[in-house]
Amino acid sequence: MPFHELHQSGLTAPFVRDQLLELESERALALDTGVAEIDAYLADLRQKIAIWRELYVLSAVTEMATLRAEVDGPQVG
Repeated sequence: MPFHELHQSGLTAPFVRDQLLELESERALALDTGVAEIDAYLADLRQKIAIWRELYVLSAVTEMATLRAEVDGPQVG
């Protein structure tokens, strides 16, 4: 997701982190219950975790950069 789309989406870093934690909990439960043996399910879950992890990093960095720009002004040069 490009930065401008992420910013406009309204997804905050805490919200994205919560979604990621839920998916990781789901993965742990799947491993404990044997559901992880369903290859297609586990592959889909891993893909979702990877996407949300990337989204979390993007949202956190975007929020830090936005805050820095608000406090110190945008960086130029």
